Amino acid sequence: MLLKTNIVGFNTIVIREFSRIIRIWGQTIVPPAITATLYFVIFGSLIGRRIGDMGGYTYIQYIAPGLIMMSVITNSYGNVVSSFFGAKFGKHIEELLVSPLPGWLIVGGYMMGGIMRGLIVGGVVTIITLLFTHMKIYNVGVVISAVLLSSIVFSLAGMINAVFAKNFDQISFIPTFVLTPLTYLGGVFYTITLLPQWAQHISYANPILYMVNAFRYGFLGVSDVNVGLAYSIMIGAAVVLYVSCVWLLHRGVGTRE
Repeated sequence: MLLKTNIVGFNTIVIREFSRIIRIWGQTIVPPAITATLYFVIFGSLIGRRIGDMGGYTYIQYIAPGLIMMSVITNSYGNVVSSFFGAKFGKHIEELLVSPLPGWLIVGGYMMGGIMRGLIVGGVVTIITLLFTHMKIYNVGVVISAVLLSSIVFSLAGMINAVFAKNFDQISFIPTFVLTPLTYLGGVFYTITLLPQWAQHISYANPILYMVNAFRYGFLGVSDVNVGLAYSIMIGAAVVLYVSCVWLLHRGVGTRE
């Protein structure tokens, strides 16, 4: 009976999250698609012709995996932070917390919502990519695992942001002043070998650099970082963030006024 209750509860959260993504598709899917198109037109087609090859590939081919990963990261994060904070703001998060559902399952449900939006938007951006350049896949397993792990990490990070947020301004602070700079400086548009030595060392402290390069390795077979190290960082971050989210829910942090 308990297993059935958990399955029904988990499915309910996931279905609600999926319905929310589709219901407001004009906010969740269209904007990143337009943004990606502009990136490809401006950076890929116009500026890319002047830049030339990078890493043995045309510039548009080189940045394509980075742009896909950037859309996955931002949308996975944005979905969970807005959805969970909306539940707090609407005062119905308490209904979940007093339900028979364990905290680890609630966290898993919201995490799945972030993963779904990240993958949907990533798929849309991939289709747009194919309109501008030809893409080959060097290693399918790396592509799938890298995008899933990155989506998991930032879905959980978004939940932590939502737990501590007290108002709508606070759920946009981290994406604006932390996530966006780290993403742009994470090797999406360039190889860090172009940077001076001191800047390369600083770049190695950026976790998004490892995610972008692992994903790029899956497509092109080139990477600025050790792919094994990238997986260690992604898996470690996913475990730490998941445990932290479950602990925060268990303690009721941010869900009680």
